Parts: sequence; structure tokens; C-alpha cells
Amino acid sequence: MIDFKALIKAIVEPLVSHPEAIDIDQTETDRFYEYHLTVDPADVGRVIGKQGHVAQAIRTVVYSSRVDGNKRVRLIINDGPAKTLE
Repeated sequence: MIDFKALIKAIVEPLVSHPEAIDIDQTETDRFYEYHLTVDPADVGRVIGKQGHVAQAIRTVVYSSRVDGNKRVRLIINDGPAKTLE
């Protein structure tokens, strides 16, 4: 299977001002391999783009990659404040 973390990072890294703040977490459900992308709050707009066009282009590239089995890939861009566990 393709290394989706590396693929997402390769696409997003040139877009952001703070590449060190890129964080990609993977979770797996019954139907999906979910990748949660978190970037610096100042870079969220760059990753999403006007009317979501950049985010849609990123998803198009990621979703077009082949996955073994019946599961699909889902990219979730976290655009809210970072969650903290208390």
C-alpha cells in the first residue's frame, strides 16, 4: 500500500509557511483509512484555499491512489483549534 502520510506531506509541505507544524494522524475504521491533517493555524487558509479548491485538489490526488482491499482513504483537514487532552 502507498505511504499516504508521505504523499500528503509532500503535497502540503510546499504550501505552508510552517512545515515543521504539519501533523498527520492515521485512524482506521470498518470502511476507511482516515488521515487527519493538522497544520499551523496561520497555514489553514493556504491548505484549504479559496472556496476549498486547494483542499479538493489535495483530496483528488490522495483519493486517486490505489488502496488494497475494500477500504477507501479519507483525508480530514483539521481547521479548528488544536485539541488538548485534560
